[in-house]
Amino acid sequence: MDFVSTMKAKAVSIRKRLVLPEGADPRILRAARIILDEDIAVNVTLLGKVADIQETAKKEGVDLTGITIVCPHAETNVNDYANEYYELRKHKGMTKEQAKVEIVDPLRWGAMMIRKGDADAIVAGIENTTGDVLRAGLSIIGIVPGLKTVSSCFVMAGLDPKWGIDGALIFSDCAVIPDPLPDQLADIAEGAAQSCREFLGVDPVVALMSFSTKGSASHDDVKKVQATVEILKSRNPGFVFDGELQADAALVPSVTDQKAPGSLVRGRVNTLIFPDLNSGNIGYKLVQRLGKAQAFGPFLQGFASPISDLSRGASVDDIVTTCAVTLSRAG
Repeated sequence: MDFVSTMKAKAVSIRKRLVLPEGADPRILRAARIILDEDIAVNVTLLGKVADIQETAKKEGVDLTGITIVCPHAETNVNDYANEYYELRKHKGMTKEQAKVEIVDPLRWGAMMIRKGDADAIVAGIENTTGDVLRAGLSIIGIVPGLKTVSSCFVMAGLDPKWGIDGALIFSDCAVIPDPLPDQLADIAEGAAQSCREFLGVDPVVALMSFSTKGSASHDDVKKVQATVEILKSRNPGFVFDGELQADAALVPSVTDQKAPGSLVRGRVNTLIFPDLNSGNIGYKLVQRLGKAQAFGPFLQGFASPISDLSRGASVDDIVTTCAVTLSRAG
């Protein structure tokens, strides 16, 4: 199966619950109907004003049967959610009164549903900015223990089968952190390694990319990647990695033998870590356009529970795919 079919099948098999905070958006409504009808989620909760959601559904011809609608302002557990939010944010000066006001924002409410175990995955971004989604996730859902950084990855698929896993690779970070410090870059590598396990179903083999291979150039940008490699060694993260490596040294065994003889990643790389957002974003777009690859993502990584950000221009199919991928990570 292709990537999307694989993620949908996994989501169907694990039967998890989805919350969509932007419940009155027409695309979200149509996607929710598809997700429930195809059993991609066992339950779909739309957040927003009930009348607004019902009115939009009527205009769009969407049957709401089986879909749960929640208006946070009217929920009986608002005090419970507000108290939890207050405890999380009181060190930042949050008051109990302020917590009650802020928690009924659908994005925060949806994140709290995940934290409290009332849903398993959350997808937003049609109306909210990436920054909004990240802040809700960071302040309420939190980060994987041991990490301090959230980031993103793309699944690049449809390449020549000799690359990665049957032509699929993880590219990271391509969307979140412009210029990561070594500690952050190490977190990105760990997050991407987990994404590789979840999305490609294999043990990660990670290359930390640079314009230098094993000291062939001297520059602060090279030193950053070298420092990242040392940090990963000290963490003993449980996956194979090497760096700093140029792209050809990472991917082409004959070049690896010449530039980085003895590298453990030789001929096995399935996860590429870019040193900054410039190189990551440019790299994935070049591969997508010139290499005619499929680019799925960006998918957020490093959060303690599954959360995804949508482009505000996302189509219904895009939303369904992102939801399936996000739900697949909840197993």
